[in-house]
Amino acid sequence: ALGTTSKSPRWAIAYKFKAENLPTKLVSISYQVGRTGAVTPVANLEPLLLAGTTVRRASLHNSDIIESLDLHEDDTVFVEKGGEIIPKVTHVDVSKRSNEAKPIQFIETCPECGTGLIRKEGEAAHYCPNEKGCSPQITGRIEHFIQRKAMNIDSLGKETIEQLYESGLVKNVADLFDLTYEQVVGLERFADKSAKNLIEGIELSKQIPFNQVLFGLGIRFVGSTVATRLAEYFENLESIRNASYEQLIEAPEIGDKIALSVKDYFEDEDNVEVLSRLSASGVLMEQAKIELKGNVLEGLKFVVSGVFTNYSRDGVKDAVIQNGGKIVSSISSKTDYVLAGENMGPSKLAKAEKLGVKIISEADFENMISS
Repeated sequence: ALGTTSKSPRWAIAYKFKAENLPTKLVSISYQVGRTGAVTPVANLEPLLLAGTTVRRASLHNSDIIESLDLHEDDTVFVEKGGEIIPKVTHVDVSKRSNEAKPIQFIETCPECGTGLIRKEGEAAHYCPNEKGCSPQITGRIEHFIQRKAMNIDSLGKETIEQLYESGLVKNVADLFDLTYEQVVGLERFADKSAKNLIEGIELSKQIPFNQVLFGLGIRFVGSTVATRLAEYFENLESIRNASYEQLIEAPEIGDKIALSVKDYFEDEDNVEVLSRLSASGVLMEQAKIELKGNVLEGLKFVVSGVFTNYSRDGVKDAVIQNGGKIVSSISSKTDYVLAGENMGPSKLAKAEKLGVKIISEADFENMISS
Protein backbone atom coordinates (compact mmCIF):
# COMPACT_ATOMS: atom_id res chain seq x y z
CA ALA A 1 0.00 0.00 0.00
CA LEU A 2 2.88 2.39 0.68
CA GLY A 3 4.33 1.76 -2.80
CA THR A 4 7.77 2.79 -4.02
CA THR A 5 9.58 5.94 -5.08
CA SER A 6 12.11 6.12 -7.91
CA LYS A 7 14.84 5.54 -5.33
CA SER A 8 13.45 3.23 -2.65
CA PRO A 9 10.58 0.96 -1.57
CA ARG A 10 8.57 2.75 1.12
CA TRP A 11 7.26 -0.55 2.47
CA ALA A 12 10.71 -2.08 3.19
CA ILE A 13 12.45 -2.23 6.56
CA ALA A 14 16.19 -2.81 6.96
CA TYR A 15 17.29 -4.38 10.23
CA LYS A 16 20.87 -3.46 11.10
CA PHE A 17 23.32 -4.23 13.87
CA LYS A 18 23.84 -1.43 16.37
CA ALA A 19 26.69 0.75 15.08
CA GLU A 20 29.96 1.09 17.01
CA ASN A 21 29.87 4.40 18.92
CA LEU A 22 33.15 5.85 20.26
CA PRO A 23 34.33 9.14 21.79
CA THR A 24 36.86 11.59 20.37
CA LYS A 25 37.75 15.27 20.62
CA LEU A 26 36.16 18.02 18.50
CA VAL A 27 39.08 20.01 17.06
CA SER A 28 37.23 22.59 14.97
CA ILE A 29 34.28 23.25 12.65
CA SER A 30 34.79 23.97 8.94
CA TYR A 31 32.14 24.90 6.36
CA GLN A 32 31.64 23.59 2.83
CA VAL A 33 29.69 25.35 0.07
CA GLY A 34 27.83 23.17 -2.44
CA ARG A 35 26.66 23.90 -6.00
CA THR A 36 23.23 25.07 -4.76
CA GLY A 37 24.89 27.44 -2.28
CA ALA A 38 23.96 25.30 0.72
CA VAL A 39 26.56 25.68 3.49
CA THR A 40 27.32 22.45 5.36
CA PRO A 41 29.19 22.45 8.69
CA VAL A 42 31.78 19.69 9.14
CA ALA A 43 33.26 18.55 12.45
CA ASN A 44 37.05 18.12 12.33
CA LEU A 45 37.95 15.44 14.88
CA GLU A 46 40.98 13.95 16.53
CA PRO A 47 41.68 10.79 14.43
CA LEU A 48 39.57 7.85 15.59
CA LEU A 49 39.68 4.20 14.46
CA LEU A 50 36.02 3.36 13.87
CA ALA A 51 34.53 0.30 12.13
CA GLY A 52 37.75 -0.46 10.29
CA THR A 53 38.80 3.01 9.09
CA THR A 54 40.30 6.17 10.58
CA VAL A 55 37.70 8.93 10.93
CA ARG A 56 38.82 12.57 10.97
CA ARG A 57 35.68 14.38 9.80
CA ALA A 58 31.92 14.09 10.25
CA SER A 59 29.13 16.13 8.67
CA LEU A 60 26.96 18.17 11.05
CA HIS A 61 24.43 18.91 8.25
CA ASN A 62 23.03 22.27 9.42
CA SER A 63 22.73 24.76 12.27
CA ASP A 64 19.77 22.93 13.81
CA ILE A 65 21.92 19.81 14.33
CA ILE A 66 24.65 21.87 16.00
CA GLU A 67 22.04 23.44 18.26
CA SER A 68 20.36 20.13 19.12
CA LEU A 69 23.73 18.59 20.02
CA ASP A 70 24.54 21.71 22.10
CA LEU A 71 28.06 21.64 20.67
CA HIS A 72 30.78 23.66 22.44
CA GLU A 73 34.42 24.26 21.58
CA ASP A 74 36.74 21.32 22.38
CA ASP A 75 33.82 19.05 23.29
CA THR A 76 34.26 15.29 23.63
CA VAL A 77 31.81 13.87 21.10
CA PHE A 78 30.60 10.37 20.27
CA VAL A 79 30.81 9.28 16.66
CA GLU A 80 29.31 6.37 14.75
CA LYS A 81 29.01 5.39 11.09
CA GLY A 82 25.52 5.65 9.67
CA GLY A 83 24.91 2.52 7.60
CA GLU A 84 28.47 1.49 8.50
CA ILE A 85 29.74 4.13 6.04
CA ILE A 86 29.02 7.79 6.86
CA PRO A 87 30.52 9.18 10.10
CA LYS A 88 28.14 11.23 12.24
CA VAL A 89 28.23 12.87 15.66
CA THR A 90 25.52 11.35 17.87
CA HIS A 91 25.92 13.14 21.20
CA VAL A 92 28.28 15.05 23.49
CA ASP A 93 29.93 13.95 26.75
CA VAL A 94 28.96 17.03 28.76
CA SER A 95 30.81 15.74 31.84
CA LYS A 96 34.14 16.39 30.09
CA ARG A 97 33.28 19.93 28.98
CA SER A 98 35.37 22.84 30.29
CA ASN A 99 33.52 25.61 32.14
CA GLU A 100 35.17 28.15 29.81
CA ALA A 101 34.03 26.36 26.62
CA LYS A 102 31.96 28.57 24.31
CA PRO A 103 28.95 27.32 22.30
CA ILE A 104 29.56 26.79 18.58
CA GLN A 105 27.95 29.63 16.63
CA PHE A 106 26.99 29.02 13.00
CA ILE A 107 28.77 31.41 10.63
CA GLU A 108 26.91 34.42 9.21
CA THR A 109 28.92 34.93 6.00
CA CYS A 110 30.03 32.59 3.21
CA PRO A 111 33.48 31.10 3.96
CA GLU A 112 34.40 31.33 0.26
CA CYS A 113 33.16 34.75 -0.92
CA GLY A 114 32.15 36.59 2.27
CA THR A 115 28.53 37.14 1.24
CA GLY A 116 25.95 37.20 4.05
CA LEU A 117 24.15 33.86 4.39
CA ILE A 118 20.38 33.48 4.17
CA ARG A 119 18.02 30.79 5.43
CA LYS A 120 14.98 30.11 3.27
CA GLU A 121 11.62 29.64 4.94
CA GLY A 122 10.87 25.99 5.66
CA GLU A 123 14.46 24.83 4.99
CA ALA A 124 17.13 23.73 7.45
CA ALA A 125 20.19 24.81 5.45
CA HIS A 126 21.81 28.24 5.24
CA TYR A 127 22.61 29.42 1.71
CA CYS A 128 25.11 31.74 0.07
CA PRO A 129 22.98 33.81 -2.38
CA ASN A 130 26.01 34.80 -4.49
CA GLU A 131 25.45 31.99 -6.98
CA LYS A 132 27.14 33.84 -9.86
CA GLY A 133 30.26 34.90 -7.99
CA CYS A 134 30.93 32.17 -5.42
CA SER A 135 33.57 29.83 -6.89
CA PRO A 136 32.46 26.51 -5.27
CA GLN A 137 28.94 27.06 -6.58
CA ILE A 138 30.19 27.76 -10.10
CA THR A 139 32.59 24.79 -10.24
CA GLY A 140 29.98 22.60 -8.49
CA ARG A 141 27.44 23.32 -11.24
CA ILE A 142 30.01 22.40 -13.88
CA GLU A 143 30.85 19.16 -12.01
CA HIS A 144 27.14 18.31 -11.92
CA PHE A 145 26.84 19.02 -15.65
CA ILE A 146 29.66 16.66 -16.68
CA GLN A 147 28.71 13.70 -14.44
CA ARG A 148 27.80 10.28 -15.85
CA LYS A 149 24.00 10.73 -15.46
CA ALA A 150 24.22 14.06 -17.26
CA MET A 151 26.70 14.89 -20.07
CA ASN A 152 29.03 11.98 -19.19
CA ILE A 153 32.30 13.77 -20.00
CA ASP A 154 34.62 11.32 -18.26
CA SER A 155 37.78 13.12 -19.39
CA LEU A 156 36.87 15.95 -16.98
CA GLY A 157 37.16 15.82 -13.20
CA LYS A 158 36.91 18.07 -10.16
CA GLU A 159 40.57 19.17 -10.23
CA THR A 160 40.51 19.84 -13.98
CA ILE A 161 37.33 21.92 -13.66
CA GLU A 162 38.91 23.99 -10.88
CA GLN A 163 42.02 24.44 -13.02
CA LEU A 164 39.97 25.58 -16.03
CA TYR A 165 37.98 27.96 -13.81
CA GLU A 166 41.04 29.47 -12.12
CA SER A 167 42.73 29.96 -15.51
CA GLY A 168 39.69 31.93 -16.71
CA LEU A 169 38.87 29.48 -19.52
CA VAL A 170 35.58 28.19 -18.08
CA LYS A 171 33.11 30.28 -16.08
CA ASN A 172 29.94 28.32 -16.96
CA VAL A 173 28.95 25.08 -18.70
CA ALA A 174 28.66 26.70 -22.13
CA ASP A 175 32.34 27.73 -21.98
CA LEU A 176 33.31 24.03 -22.10
CA PHE A 177 32.19 23.86 -25.72
CA ASP A 178 34.40 26.82 -26.70
CA LEU A 179 37.59 25.14 -25.44
CA THR A 180 40.26 24.40 -28.02
CA TYR A 181 43.14 21.94 -28.03
CA GLU A 182 45.63 24.84 -28.08
CA GLN A 183 44.13 26.36 -24.91
CA VAL A 184 44.11 23.08 -23.00
CA VAL A 185 47.48 21.61 -23.98
CA GLY A 186 49.30 24.53 -22.39
CA LEU A 187 47.84 23.87 -18.95
CA GLU A 188 49.61 22.02 -16.16
CA ARG A 189 49.18 18.21 -16.30
CA PHE A 190 47.90 18.38 -19.90
CA ALA A 191 50.03 16.66 -22.50
CA ASP A 192 49.03 16.03 -26.12
CA LYS A 193 46.93 12.90 -25.44
CA SER A 194 45.06 14.21 -22.39
CA ALA A 195 44.24 17.48 -24.19
CA LYS A 196 42.88 15.56 -27.20
CA ASN A 197 40.84 13.25 -24.94
CA LEU A 198 39.26 16.25 -23.21
CA ILE A 199 38.25 17.97 -26.46
CA GLU A 200 36.96 14.68 -27.92
CA GLY A 201 34.99 13.93 -24.74
CA ILE A 202 33.29 17.33 -24.88
CA GLU A 203 32.50 16.82 -28.58
CA LEU A 204 30.99 13.37 -27.94
CA SER A 205 28.73 14.79 -25.22
CA LYS A 206 26.77 16.61 -27.93
CA GLN A 207 25.12 13.25 -28.66
CA ILE A 208 23.79 12.88 -25.09
CA PRO A 209 19.95 12.61 -24.98
CA PHE A 210 17.95 15.71 -24.08
CA ASN A 211 16.66 14.35 -20.76
CA GLN A 212 20.27 13.99 -19.52
CA VAL A 213 21.11 17.50 -20.74
CA LEU A 214 18.11 18.82 -18.83
CA PHE A 215 19.23 17.04 -15.66
CA GLY A 216 22.76 18.39 -16.12
CA LEU A 217 21.55 21.99 -16.08
CA GLY A 218 21.13 21.64 -12.32
CA ILE A 219 17.67 23.22 -12.05
CA ARG A 220 16.72 23.02 -8.38
CA PHE A 221 14.49 20.00 -7.54
CA VAL A 222 14.90 18.63 -11.11
CA GLY A 223 16.63 15.29 -10.58
CA SER A 224 17.20 12.57 -13.15
CA THR A 225 13.64 11.16 -12.99
CA VAL A 226 11.93 14.58 -13.10
CA ALA A 227 14.14 15.65 -16.04
CA THR A 228 13.06 12.54 -17.96
CA ARG A 229 9.38 13.25 -17.27
CA LEU A 230 9.74 16.88 -18.44
CA ALA A 231 11.64 15.82 -21.57
CA GLU A 232 9.05 13.18 -22.48
CA TYR A 233 6.08 15.47 -21.83
CA PHE A 234 7.31 18.72 -23.46
CA GLU A 235 9.73 17.11 -25.98
CA ASN A 236 12.07 20.13 -26.27
CA LEU A 237 13.66 22.90 -24.23
CA GLU A 238 11.74 25.71 -25.88
CA SER A 239 8.40 24.16 -24.88
CA ILE A 240 9.56 23.83 -21.26
CA ARG A 241 10.82 27.40 -21.25
CA ASN A 242 7.52 28.77 -22.62
CA ALA A 243 5.28 26.57 -20.46
CA SER A 244 3.08 28.33 -17.92
CA TYR A 245 2.95 27.24 -14.29
CA GLU A 246 -0.40 25.52 -15.00
CA GLN A 247 1.06 23.63 -17.98
CA LEU A 248 4.09 22.51 -15.97
CA ILE A 249 2.06 20.95 -13.16
CA GLU A 250 0.03 19.00 -15.71
CA ALA A 251 3.18 16.99 -16.54
CA PRO A 252 3.61 13.64 -14.71
CA GLU A 253 5.25 13.92 -11.26
CA ILE A 254 5.61 17.72 -11.49
CA GLY A 255 4.29 19.51 -8.43
CA ASP A 256 4.15 23.08 -7.19
CA LYS A 257 7.73 23.31 -5.91
CA ILE A 258 9.29 21.89 -9.09
CA ALA A 259 7.12 24.04 -11.38
CA LEU A 260 8.08 27.24 -9.54
CA SER A 261 11.77 26.28 -9.62
CA VAL A 262 11.64 25.65 -13.39
CA LYS A 263 9.93 29.02 -13.96
CA ASP A 264 12.55 30.79 -11.83
CA TYR A 265 15.39 29.14 -13.78
CA PHE A 266 14.13 30.32 -17.17
CA GLU A 267 13.43 33.84 -15.93
CA ASP A 268 17.17 34.34 -15.32
CA GLU A 269 18.70 36.02 -18.39
CA ASP A 270 22.14 34.54 -17.71
CA ASN A 271 20.66 31.02 -17.76
CA VAL A 272 18.86 31.76 -21.03
CA GLU A 273 22.12 32.99 -22.58
CA VAL A 274 23.98 29.83 -21.47
CA LEU A 275 21.22 27.66 -22.97
CA SER A 276 21.37 29.59 -26.23
CA ARG A 277 25.13 29.01 -26.43
CA LEU A 278 24.73 25.30 -25.62
CA SER A 279 22.17 24.96 -28.41
CA ALA A 280 24.41 26.83 -30.85
CA SER A 281 27.27 24.46 -29.91
CA GLY A 282 25.20 21.48 -31.02
CA VAL A 283 24.02 20.14 -27.64
CA LEU A 284 20.69 18.30 -28.06
CA MET A 285 17.79 20.43 -26.90
CA GLU A 286 14.93 18.17 -27.93
CA GLN A 287 13.83 14.62 -27.26
CA ALA A 288 14.72 12.16 -30.00
CA LYS A 289 11.67 11.18 -32.01
CA ILE A 290 10.76 7.50 -31.90
CA GLU A 291 9.77 6.30 -35.34
CA LEU A 292 6.23 4.88 -35.39
CA LYS A 293 5.82 1.35 -36.75
CA GLY A 294 2.05 1.27 -36.40
CA ASN A 295 -0.92 2.54 -34.40
CA VAL A 296 -2.33 -0.68 -32.96
CA LEU A 297 -1.85 0.66 -29.40
CA GLU A 298 -3.13 4.18 -30.12
CA GLY A 299 -4.86 5.75 -27.13
CA LEU A 300 -3.75 2.99 -24.72
CA LYS A 301 -1.77 3.75 -21.54
CA PHE A 302 0.78 1.24 -20.22
CA VAL A 303 2.70 0.83 -16.99
CA VAL A 304 5.84 -1.32 -17.40
CA SER A 305 7.18 -3.38 -14.51
CA GLY A 306 9.65 -6.26 -14.13
CA VAL A 307 12.39 -7.81 -16.26
CA PHE A 308 11.80 -8.96 -19.85
CA THR A 309 13.30 -11.69 -22.03
CA ASN A 310 13.36 -10.07 -25.47
CA TYR A 311 13.57 -6.42 -24.45
CA SER A 312 15.47 -4.16 -22.10
CA ARG A 313 13.25 -1.99 -19.87
CA ASP A 314 13.79 1.00 -22.19
CA GLY A 315 13.35 -1.25 -25.22
CA VAL A 316 9.89 -2.41 -24.19
CA LYS A 317 8.86 1.20 -23.50
CA ASP A 318 10.08 2.20 -26.96
CA ALA A 319 8.07 -0.67 -28.46
CA VAL A 320 4.90 0.66 -26.79
CA ILE A 321 5.52 4.16 -28.13
CA GLN A 322 6.49 2.91 -31.61
CA ASN A 323 3.07 1.27 -31.86
CA GLY A 324 1.13 4.34 -30.78
CA GLY A 325 0.81 3.64 -27.05
CA LYS A 326 1.77 5.84 -24.12
CA ILE A 327 3.94 5.03 -21.08
CA VAL A 328 2.76 6.28 -17.69
CA SER A 329 4.77 6.00 -14.48
CA SER A 330 2.08 4.93 -12.01
CA ILE A 331 -1.06 2.81 -12.06
CA SER A 332 -4.41 4.57 -11.88
CA SER A 333 -7.98 3.90 -12.96
CA LYS A 334 -7.05 5.46 -16.32
CA THR A 335 -4.28 2.89 -16.98
CA ASP A 336 -5.26 0.38 -19.68
CA TYR A 337 -2.59 -2.30 -19.18
CA VAL A 338 0.23 -3.27 -16.86
CA LEU A 339 2.94 -4.95 -18.93
CA ALA A 340 4.48 -7.35 -16.42
CA GLY A 341 7.86 -9.04 -16.76
CA GLU A 342 9.53 -11.31 -14.23
CA ASN A 343 9.84 -10.01 -10.65
CA MET A 344 7.11 -7.43 -11.09
CA GLY A 345 6.89 -5.10 -8.09
CA PRO A 346 4.39 -6.49 -5.53
CA SER A 347 2.93 -3.06 -4.80
CA LYS A 348 2.16 -2.49 -8.50
CA LEU A 349 0.62 -5.96 -8.76
CA ALA A 350 -1.62 -5.29 -5.76
CA LYS A 351 -2.69 -1.88 -7.05
CA ALA A 352 -3.47 -3.21 -10.53
CA GLU A 353 -5.61 -5.99 -9.05
CA LYS A 354 -7.39 -3.58 -6.73
CA LEU A 355 -8.24 -1.17 -9.59
CA GLY A 356 -9.06 -3.96 -12.03
CA VAL A 357 -6.33 -2.95 -14.50
CA LYS A 358 -5.55 -5.77 -16.93
CA ILE A 359 -2.10 -7.35 -16.45
CA ILE A 360 -0.46 -8.74 -19.61
CA SER A 361 2.73 -10.74 -20.16
CA GLU A 362 5.54 -10.09 -22.62
CA ALA A 363 4.03 -12.77 -24.94
CA ASP A 364 0.60 -11.07 -24.74
CA PHE A 365 2.21 -7.76 -25.66
CA GLU A 366 4.05 -9.23 -28.64
CA ASN A 367 0.78 -10.73 -29.91
CA MET A 368 -0.87 -7.31 -29.60
CA ILE A 369 1.76 -5.48 -31.66
CA SER A 370 2.18 -8.28 -34.23
CA SER A 371 -1.53 -8.11 -34.98
